[in-house]
Amino acid sequence: MMQKHYQKACDSISAGTLYVVATPIGNLADITLRALAVLQRADVVCAEDTRVTAQLLSAYGIQSKLLSVREHNEQHMAGKVIEALSDGLIVAQVSDAGTPAVCDPGAKLVERVREAGFKVAPVLGASAVMGALSVAGVVEPNFYFHGFLPSKTGERRKLLASWSDVEYAVVMFETPHRIAATLEDMATLFPNRKVMLAREISKTFETFLSGTVLDIQTAVQEDTNQSRGEMVIVLHPDIKEKQTELSEHAQNVMKILAAELPTKQASDLAAKITGESKKALYDLALTWK
Repeated sequence: MMQKHYQKACDSISAGTLYVVATPIGNLADITLRALAVLQRADVVCAEDTRVTAQLLSAYGIQSKLLSVREHNEQHMAGKVIEALSDGLIVAQVSDAGTPAVCDPGAKLVERVREAGFKVAPVLGASAVMGALSVAGVVEPNFYFHGFLPSKTGERRKLLASWSDVEYAVVMFETPHRIAATLEDMATLFPNRKVMLAREISKTFETFLSGTVLDIQTAVQEDTNQSRGEMVIVLHPDIKEKQTELSEHAQNVMKILAAELPTKQASDLAAKITGESKKALYDLALTWK
């Protein structure tokens, strides 16, 4: 059955296409059959670090021509990739781990290739962002991904402060040598906010610490191992008690408007008329439905 799906993936690969391939972020078994098929069929594999990618290919017995495409030469190497695609070759793009162009090189290459008129196709796979979020226990449907936090203290504190009362989760990356300072900044701003520190996802020393900011700060201070490796922080939304008490006048206004107008428009107008919370009025109308 596995061979059948692998062969189907091989057959679907098109010449003259740049495939943006997600690779494992730690556990080599996390690679997909489609990713293996593309890497096997590729005439050229663009790698952030050819030594790292060579180890991945070797683990699966794949021999492909590696081309070094890094942050500092991405624009220049795009020309070579376009030439290869013009010759009808299959080109794969990978980063050292995870998905290219997401906090890694790749976006400039993709842009140049698409502008040249060639197809660019994603090959999905492991994601530290989605992996951490999936085990964080965040129930709200929306989240914001920031990437790496600023290295400068002032910029980092200003950014964290902007998330003090957001109603969505925030996912961010941090480095081992800055995690203590970041947790200290968070503890100053919102010490009791729920947070999860995901460390070394899918690797041997994978760890997930969940609790308040103060809880995580204490755990990191007491165990130096928690300051090592690749880190993802999931900051939970700021949960406030919902204001459910609306004046009788506001409820009556909302009832009249909701009968004639779309809910959003009705809540906007009712809020202007009564001075009450637009969200509370909107939520009230939803309960009527």
